[in-house]
Formats: sequence, C-alpha cells, structure tokens
Amino acid sequence: MRRLVIWLLAGIVTVALTFIAFCPAAWMATLLEKQTGGRLTLGDPQGTVWRGSAFIGGAPSGNDPVTPLLPGRFSWRLSPMVLLGQVDLDLENKAALAQPLKITGTWYQWLVSADSVYLPAERLAGLGAPLNTIRPSGEMRLLWTPLQVMRQGNIVNVNGTMTLQMDDIASRLSPIKPLGAYQMIMDWHGAQAQLTLKTIKGPMLLSGGGTLANGRLQFSGKAEAEEGQEERLANLLNLLGQRRREGDKYVIALEFK
Repeated sequence: MRRLVIWLLAGIVTVALTFIAFCPAAWMATLLEKQTGGRLTLGDPQGTVWRGSAFIGGAPSGNDPVTPLLPGRFSWRLSPMVLLGQVDLDLENKAALAQPLKITGTWYQWLVSADSVYLPAERLAGLGAPLNTIRPSGEMRLLWTPLQVMRQGNIVNVNGTMTLQMDDIASRLSPIKPLGAYQMIMDWHGAQAQLTLKTIKGPMLLSGGGTLANGRLQFSGKAEAEEGQEERLANLLNLLGQRRREGDKYVIALEFK
C-alpha cells in the first residue's frame, strides 16, 4: 500500500511538472487581455508560457480576426523562478523594439529597462473611434527611462518618464501632408502621470496638458491652424473638438474628462 501511494504521488508530480512545463502561450493572451481591460491581446501565440512568440493586436470583437498593432512578432523567455515569486522576463522584437527589453523583480514589483518601441500610426485605426475615422499615418515612437512598477491590489504605480514622439503625422481627412511633428511627455509618479503636449513643427498646432490616472484621461488643450492654413484644415479641426474664441481668433478646444 505504501509503495502504491508513493508511485501515485510520483505520477501526480510528474503530470503537474509536465503540465507546467508545457503551459500554452495562449495563456499569455488571456493575461494581457485581463491587464489591459480587453483592449489588447496576443495574435497567433506559439510555444509556451516560458518560451514563445506572438504579435500584439487589438482584442477582437465577435469572430473578427486579431489585427496587428505593432510590426513583427514579440518573442519572450520567462524564467520558471516566477513560480517562486521571482520575475525574470526577456522580450525581443527587432521590428518594433530598439533593443531587447528586460523585466525583473517580484510578483508585485518590477524594474523595466529603458527602451523604445516603434508605433506605426496607420495601425492605430484598429483601436476604434475616432481613430478609425481620422485614419492617422506617420512615424511614432514611445521611449521610456528605466521604469519602476509596483502593483498594490488593482492599483499600478509607475515611476519614470515616457515620451511619445510623433513625426510626419497625416490624416486622410486633410489635404495637407504632413500635418506636423509632435511630442507628448508623460511624467509618472505613482498611479498618475502628468501629460504635456507640444508641437515641434507643422501647419496644425497642438498644445495642452493634463493627467492620466488609473486609466482615466483628463486633458485640456487646443488645436489650431498655422496662419494661412485655416480653410484647408477646417474639416479635420472641426472633427477634433468644439470651437472657442481666444482673442481675435478661433481655436479648437481639446477637452477630455
């Protein structure tokens, strides 16, 4: 009887270890959807939780296919030490990341290495309205300093700075191409980021500031046309917000609350 119990326990342990070793990569898609509130998912996941690859796309509705938001496939290597509370994750994607990304820490606190990711503006239309109407195009890159991330219950605290660089931005609704180059700085302190938007160059001028906290955006800014370009930009500007008067001219209020 004792020998039977030992063999039974050995069999259970073997099955459990085999199951853990070959956990499908699709589980990572479920985790990403949960962490992003259903906004993002993994497309065509291959391999296992520990070593696999997939592309990142917008979470589909119904039977719609997953549409890639970023170029290339992300490959990952996750250390099994995560089962003991130690996180050691490597991400690579030569088409999107400037260099391999490293995430280390524990279940509740991580250090994310400095990096940048290429964001094709054309693929943002896959996120829905109003981007699917504006149909932006251009070159975008999100850069960040080393980030300290801590999770406390449902609250995620981040410390570090992110910068979204937007170059040669255009829209199918405007005959002017490009509309300009812009920069959004996100200065993270805990659960809130201070946002600053400014125009680097271009006939469409954008500016403003606000906060991003717990997934909620509060932003107040304005959009206006460079002198002499008011008529050619009127359709696009009217789509962005309501007109308001500033001095002797009208601008478009960019208000998100």
